[in-house]
Amino acid sequence: MPPKGVSISRDKRIKVKICGITNLSDALCAQTCGADALGFVFYPKSPRYISPRQAQKIIQQLKKSIKKIGVFVNSKALYVKKAAKLCGLDILQFHGEETPEFCRDFSGYKVIKSFRVKNKASLRSIGLYKGVDYFLFDAFKKGLRGGTGEQFKWGLLKDVCVKKPFFISGGLGAGNVKEAIKCVQPDWVDASSSLEISVGKKNAREVKEFIERAKKYGG
Repeated sequence: MPPKGVSISRDKRIKVKICGITNLSDALCAQTCGADALGFVFYPKSPRYISPRQAQKIIQQLKKSIKKIGVFVNSKALYVKKAAKLCGLDILQFHGEETPEFCRDFSGYKVIKSFRVKNKASLRSIGLYKGVDYFLFDAFKKGLRGGTGEQFKWGLLKDVCVKKPFFISGGLGAGNVKEAIKCVQPDWVDASSSLEISVGKKNAREVKEFIERAKKYGG
């Protein structure tokens, strides 16, 4: 039985997003290993920041079938739209304090609204974001916007009515992805810093193992 409060979509095959892509080698590795989406962080304060122009050069060499997700934090709408068009993004992920009205301003793109989960209060505004396509739940760490390498208390989602497909992120790796899938039954799992050799550079073996285990236990 699914945890109380967590909705289950019709297609529960787990999909995998590898985030914090900064170079072509990592992008091609994740694509070859079976990732369903790649995330590019367009937040200048992030250690995994990539400029839209750099991301465009990588994206041009990827298969059309893999989803390209742009991660933005409290960006101006015009900047988001320009980056999305330049890179050919499929999905926009808003990882700051973007309002429901802001998130509705991007016709032609799927939208993810992220929530940094610290406690139950962190989830109170979910119901206001009716216009987005997905939710993403990440760990809260003061001063960091994603890429924390830490997991949140997944049990906090059990009493929340999540009526949209959702991602879970925060400290996920091959060693705990099975537990995460079993606990909250997400639609997507999302990993970044936990798969790195150094900041911005992925460990190919860890990427491969993470994707294989997610697909195995979430198939």
